[in-house]
Amino acid sequence: MSYEDIKKWREQHIHEQIDHEQLNNFHDDLMLKTVQLAMEKFEEEQGEVPAPFAFFLMGSAGRKEQSVWSDQDHGIVFDGSSQHQDYFQKLGEEIVDGLEKVGYERCDGKVMASESRWTKPIDEWKQQVIDWLDEETWQSLRHFSTFIDSRFFLGEAKLLDDVKQVAFSYIQSYPEIMNRLIDNVGFIQKGVGVFGQLLPQQSGKRTGQINIKTTAMFPFVNALRLLVLCNQIMKAPTVERFTALTAKYSFLTEYQILFESLLAFKFQFTKNAVEYEEVHYIPLKKLSKKDKQELKEYMKKGGELFERTKNTIEKECSKW
Repeated sequence: MSYEDIKKWREQHIHEQIDHEQLNNFHDDLMLKTVQLAMEKFEEEQGEVPAPFAFFLMGSAGRKEQSVWSDQDHGIVFDGSSQHQDYFQKLGEEIVDGLEKVGYERCDGKVMASESRWTKPIDEWKQQVIDWLDEETWQSLRHFSTFIDSRFFLGEAKLLDDVKQVAFSYIQSYPEIMNRLIDNVGFIQKGVGVFGQLLPQQSGKRTGQINIKTTAMFPFVNALRLLVLCNQIMKAPTVERFTALTAKYSFLTEYQILFESLLAFKFQFTKNAVEYEEVHYIPLKKLSKKDKQELKEYMKKGGELFERTKNTIEKECSKW
């Protein structure tokens, strides 16, 4: 099997996926085949993997929220000395190259295993997580949030769990960091105007289209990330985070139903997108009156959930 074979398989079958969950399972199969092929190719050329490692996904892949098109967000943690850095980073380059050939765009922000920031020995990973939280800048906390949405994909799962545990321990020792993490994602792009109208892009290529990711999905995603940090839960997919937390926070049940409905809504209106950038936008002219009301409800409830999450964290997690 070659990257070209996997690409053809993708092209033949991706539009056969009937819902959001099936599509994301298809992406997992596709990426797993690609990463395994990249590893086989690399080991033939460079020798066997020199240390135990975990390859993990981040971003929409980490959260199982991919659309028909997706870019790459991934990293590697390995249990060995820094002398193995070159091997794993070059392995990361092969994985990036393979995924790109199959149809996954490179990440503009370089959140990929080919970059030293996202591929490190476990001790350096633990220190980096602490440094990000210590630094408390907008960018360092953004990197931290990206990492916390990581999902183990291949190798030794415990390595990734051990790094996340360092983050949980830090937050328990310095709970006030939760307020900074709230501020870091606190800006919610307005999707509805003062007269109750949807607010699409006003200029450029996406004029007349609304960004469903930033206006509707992000408030749910950010709220659940904050709650799992507060409750030391390892899971990355937002739906799994809801399920893990509803026993403690019964108010989440209503929002989980809404979020799963939002995923279905997004799937319906983006499943025929022809390029990556298109999957985040929906032209308003495609929406019926009922669709528009539904979209406004997702935006309203997402904002409401984020506020309830803030209040919960202020009561429970930022004053341990």
